[in-house]
Amino acid sequence: MAVDWYFLKSTFFNRAKKMGPINDTDLLKKIEAGEINPDTKLSSDSKTKGDWILMRDIQTAYRHWKLCNPDVTDQK
Repeated sequence: MAVDWYFLKSTFFNRAKKMGPINDTDLLKKIEAGEINPDTKLSSDSKTKGDWILMRDIQTAYRHWKLCNPDVTDQK
């Protein structure tokens, strides 16, 4: 299992801090815990080629978020 997911976390004054690396399982756990939401930017050398992409645009992650948040309206 690759350990190459990074995510941006907002800090004081809306600054973003790069967090990670984490593996796929930990990514899903952070989605379940609400630490990562559809507007969180994610990056992976192997999966996004190092580009920062909104979680909502990563199909597997967004589908998992929808399963964990069935009552939330689709913002996509």
